[in-house]
Order: sequence, then C-alpha cells, then structure tokens
Amino acid sequence: MPSDPTPQTTAAPGPAGSIRSARPFRFVALGFLSLLGGLGWGSAQATEGGASLFIPGGHGPGAGIVPPPGFYFANDFFAYSGELTGGRQIQIGGAVLADVKTEVRADFLTATWITPLEILGGRVGFGLSLPFGVPRVSAGILIEAPRLGRTFAFSQRDASFVLGDPLVAGLIGWDAGKFHWSIGATVNIPAGGYEEGELSNLAFNRWIGDVYAALTWLDPELGLDLSGAVGFEFNGENPETDYRSGNAFHFDVSISKHLTKEFSVGLLAGYYDQVSDDGGAGNRIGPFKGRVTAVGATAGYDFTVAGTPVSTRIKVLREVDVENRPQGTIGLFSLGFPLGGHAPPAAPRAVTAKY
Repeated sequence: MPSDPTPQTTAAPGPAGSIRSARPFRFVALGFLSLLGGLGWGSAQATEGGASLFIPGGHGPGAGIVPPPGFYFANDFFAYSGELTGGRQIQIGGAVLADVKTEVRADFLTATWITPLEILGGRVGFGLSLPFGVPRVSAGILIEAPRLGRTFAFSQRDASFVLGDPLVAGLIGWDAGKFHWSIGATVNIPAGGYEEGELSNLAFNRWIGDVYAALTWLDPELGLDLSGAVGFEFNGENPETDYRSGNAFHFDVSISKHLTKEFSVGLLAGYYDQVSDDGGAGNRIGPFKGRVTAVGATAGYDFTVAGTPVSTRIKVLREVDVENRPQGTIGLFSLGFPLGGHAPPAAPRAVTAKY
C-alpha cells in the first residue's frame, strides 16, 4: 500500500500499494486495500476461461503490512490485453474456442475495516470488494458450443458491461521492528452477473478461496521496501457449465525505493502454477493446467487532500512465460485513503529517509 507526503508520524500498509513516509500515518494502507480488492481481478490466468482470482503483481510493496484500526476505501482499476493464438483451445461460458483475444477494463471498489480486536497480538481486519467492468472477447474460431446449438463458426465476439462476483476477505497482521507480516484469506462468492454462453463475463460463477501469507521488510531511514507473498487458490465447480477448475500455487515479490517522501519506484514479479487438473462433466478440453510468470515495474505517489492522506500506485507487468492461457500485459492503478480523515498512529514507523 502506498502512503502520503511531508510531515512525519507513522505509516501503514497494503496489497496493491506500498508504504510511504511520514505525516499523520503515511498511508501504506492502500497496498493493503488493493490486495483485498485487487485479488479479485481475474481474466488472464488458467482454469475455466483462462481466469483466476490471483493476478500476478497483486501483492506489491507493503504486502505484509496491515494498517492501524479504522475504515479504509480503495479503488482499483484493472486493464488486461492478451491473446491465445496458434490454434490453441480454451473453454469460455461452455463454448470451446480458438485464436482468442481478450481486452478487459474493470474497476474494483473495496471497503476495509481494521478492527480494534487482536489475535495473538496481531491486528484483525475484514474487507468487501465489488467488481464491474467491460470484458471484450473475440475468437477466430468457435469449435463447439452444444448448449447454444452451435458446433462450428467463425469470428465470435462479445463485449458488455457486467458485474463480477463480490469478494470478502479477512486478515491478521503483526509487526516486529522493520519486519511486518500478515496472513489472510479471500473468498469469491458466485453472486455476480454471470451468463452461460456469453464470452463477456467478469463473474467466475464458482466458489473460490485464496489463502496467503505475506512479509515486508521496511527500512524507514533508507526508504527501502522488500516484500513477498505466497498463497494457494482453491477452485470450485461452475454449476452452469459443469466445469471444475483446478487448484493453484502462486507468489509475488517486489522491491521498491522512495526517491522522495512522496514518490517511490520499484520492480515486481508474480508466478502462478496450477497444480491440479481441470475436470467436471462439462470440461471438453482436458486437464488445461495453466502456468504464468509476469515481471514489471511500479511507481507510487502519496499526497493529502483536505488533511486526508491519499495513496496512489500504478503497476505494469508483462506475462513472459505462459502455458494454457492467454499471454498479454497487465495494468493496475490503485487509489486509497482512510475514511473519516486521519488514521490513528500505526505500528510501523514512518519513512524518515533524508533526501
């Protein structure tokens, strides 16, 4: 999570963002909020439709930090452009397709409550994320779509404004000197606007659980952040298509440096590996075990508006090693702030590096 500028006081954490320096709570919480909201961005992984709850780079700078008690809001904009070429097949909405191109523009609104409760000395928090957007999918060849009464066709296209599945999350975070770590879980609830037979779906229409552990080493004087997160995704079956997606292991790593108290830059990478086969009575393409490695860069900027710290972060990653899924470019833009003005002092110290 990101943070904000000038004066000094404290810091806070977050998933898609990162920790920043001083001021009433240099808002590192954005990264944290982005984690809760951002992990729901699917549209380019493996499993049914090549989509997964995990997005490479979702856990960036400040991934292990949990902010102080309070309410937080984050808005995450997700953009993805990729394609699956060479005649390789993929199954979307019950249809088997080839030569697929995907363009996704989606927004995730996330509210998070870090409670005053503690478990084993760790701060406890809960989050809710609601996605919506416009997935655009085109296929050079439709090979099979029995439920639609079609068996072969060319140039299939679909694009529409849709609501995704809501996401709920919970986490616990601890601090010890320069080290900050957390554990958490995100659950995808199949209650979005899913339409069988439609190529343009933002909802997964299946239960998905993702558990993770994250660690951040933050040196306030150097303004240096080293973060990593490892997790496992459990997938259920889509009752509309009878397609059961496999489970997957994933991790993210990042390194970032504050060039000023307000501005930071860094590098990040993500890895996703499906460890069990896809199956189910509706599966027509076999195991379809997916894998992806993505690498990229990130930049964060923190500022204040009417005394409220605001944190922003942009991430761009390129998928460089892909199997059984579209290959493309991921873009994430996150903005977060505490609700109700200043947040109380956080456990992590503010970034006090001298520039």
